[in-house]
Amino acid sequence: MSTGLKDGCVFAAAVEAVQPDTVVCQSIERKEDSIVIDGRTFTLKHNLHLVGFGKAVLGMAAEAERIVGDHLVKGVISVPHGIQQTLQQHGKDHLLLKENSHIKVIEGAKHNLPDADAQKAAEEIKHLASELTEKDLLLVLISGGGSALLPAPIPPITLQEKLDVTCRLAGAGATIQELNTIRRALSLLKGGGLAHHAHPAQVVALILSDVIGDPIDMIASGPTVMSRVWPEEVLSILERYKLLNLLPTSVKEVLDKPNSRWKENKKESDTSGHVLNAVIGSNGVALKHAGLRARELGFLPVVLSPSVCGDVRSVSRLYGLLARFASSREEPPPDIATEVLKLGPEVGVESWDLCRTMQVLEKGRTEGWGATCLLAGGEPTVELTGKGRGGRNQELAMRVGLELRSLGLPPKGPVFLSGGTDGQDGPTEAAGAITDGGLYDEAKAQGLDIDNFLINNDSYTFFSRLSGGQRLLVPGLTCTNVMDVHMLLIPD
Repeated sequence: MSTGLKDGCVFAAAVEAVQPDTVVCQSIERKEDSIVIDGRTFTLKHNLHLVGFGKAVLGMAAEAERIVGDHLVKGVISVPHGIQQTLQQHGKDHLLLKENSHIKVIEGAKHNLPDADAQKAAEEIKHLASELTEKDLLLVLISGGGSALLPAPIPPITLQEKLDVTCRLAGAGATIQELNTIRRALSLLKGGGLAHHAHPAQVVALILSDVIGDPIDMIASGPTVMSRVWPEEVLSILERYKLLNLLPTSVKEVLDKPNSRWKENKKESDTSGHVLNAVIGSNGVALKHAGLRARELGFLPVVLSPSVCGDVRSVSRLYGLLARFASSREEPPPDIATEVLKLGPEVGVESWDLCRTMQVLEKGRTEGWGATCLLAGGEPTVELTGKGRGGRNQELAMRVGLELRSLGLPPKGPVFLSGGTDGQDGPTEAAGAITDGGLYDEAKAQGLDIDNFLINNDSYTFFSRLSGGQRLLVPGLTCTNVMDVHMLLIPD
C-alpha cells in the first residue's frame, strides 16, 4: 500500500470513530428498563423526551431512538436545511429516522445562519422542555452548528436584531468567547437556558464537540450549562468594540433588566444536580482511533495534541521542524528543539506535549522503532490576503510541503495530510490535501507558482491543477465534525 493510501486509511479511521450513530451507540448502555450514561444510571418509565440541535444531530437521534425508542414519548430536533435529502442521496439511510418515528424534524439555518425555521424549532424545543416534570428524563443531543439552529432571542429582540449585533461584533474582531457572552445575554435557551426550562426534569446532554478543548459551555453556546449573565461584562464588550450607541432599542431594554432571560414562574434554583453533560465525540477520540489504525498499518503512532490552532504559517513551521527532527540521521541540531518549544504558545500546544513528542521521536530514531505516524488536530487559521478558493487544510498542506522540501521524496521522505473531519475545506468539495517534499518541484515542472497561489489563498485551484488533482483529499459526505486531523508519516 502506498504512503498516500495509508494516510487516507488513517484519516478515514479518524472520521469513522466520530460518526454520529457510533458515538451515541458507544455512550448509551441499555439495561432492560434503564440506561447507563457516563457511569450514571437512569430509569426508563415511558418518561423519555428528546431534543437536539446541530449538523450531526439527525444521525445521533436515529441511533438514540433505536436504543431507547420504546420509552420515548416525544422529540424535536433542529437540523440543517436539506440534510435529510442529502443523506438519502448519499445512501446514508442508517442516519435517518424511521417513518414511524416519535421525533419531529425541523430543518433550518440555511447557509449556517439562524432563520425563521430554526427559531420555530427553538420555540418547539423550549415548549417541550417547559412541560416536563420531575418524573421525566430529557435527552439532549448537541453537535457543531447547534448555536445557529437554536435561536431564541429574548422578547422584544427580533431574530434579525440579534443577528445584526453578533455579526457586527464578529466583524469588529470579537473573540468566540466574547460572541458567546453576548449570545447568552440575548438568548432564552443558551447559557443553561434549556436546562432551566426543563427543570425539575433530569437532563442528560450528549455532546459531539467541534471546539478546541471541548469546553461544554462553548459548544452551541452551552444550552445545558448554567452560566450567569453579568450586565457589566456584556456592556464592557459592546463598549470595547464601539457598539454601545449602535444597539437597537430592544437590546438596550433587555440589557437594562438584570435576570430578564427567564421570566417563567420556575424558581431560580441550581439545576446542576439535575444535569449531566457528557462529551461523547471529539478530536481527541478521532486521533485515538487514527492512532490505532496507524499501528495496524505498521506505524508507531504519536499523538501530539488535539488543540492545534494559530496561523497556518506557524503550524506548518512546527510540522516542518518536527519532520526534520525525526528524519535526522544523526543527533538533530539543538536549535530545532529550541524553535519547536518557542512555537508552542503560538500554535496552542503545551511545552510538555512538545517535549514528550520529541522524546518519542528521538527514541524512535535512535532505537530504530520503524516508521512513525505523528497525529494532531485542532483548527488553525488563515490570514486572508486574496480571493481564491480553498480552506485552512489545503493551505496548511501547501505550506508543509514547502517545509519538507529538503527531506527527500516518499517512500524515504515524510508525507503530510491535513483534512477537515466535516468533509469540506472552505467552499470546496475537498476536505484537505496530501503533500510531501516533492511538492515544489512537481508544481514548478507543471508551470504552477506556489507563492502566487498562497498569496491569493487559492489552494484548491492549485491542488486541482497539480497532477490532475491527485493530492486532494475528497472523502465525500462525512456526516460529522470534530475539527481537523493532521498526520505526518515519517519513514524509518
